[in-house]
Amino acid sequence: MQIDAFQALADPTRRRIVAALRLGERPVGDIVREAGIHQSGVSRHLRILHESGFVSMRPDGQHRYYALRPEPFREMDGWLAAYRSLWDARLDRFAAALEKRRRK
Repeated sequence: MQIDAFQALADPTRRRIVAALRLGERPVGDIVREAGIHQSGVSRHLRILHESGFVSMRPDGQHRYYALRPEPFREMDGWLAAYRSLWDARLDRFAAALEKRRRK
């Protein structure tokens, strides 16, 4: 099953796992504690994140360590860049309107 980056991050548990990995490589046990669900659930979500390219896995004996990969985030940022200009322009107009109102 191939899912795109947005589908991979649509699930709140997967976003919690990504947040747990934001500061660096972590063993599964740490991720389980951070995510607040059973290991079987974390393993399923980690598999999806791994298949979609968001995480890498490094085995070390019986332990598995997971880390974020930057490439999918760069791809998402590139896609969002086209829309960022829309929001920037709107936020600039909003800031100008607030400033005008403040002066009155």
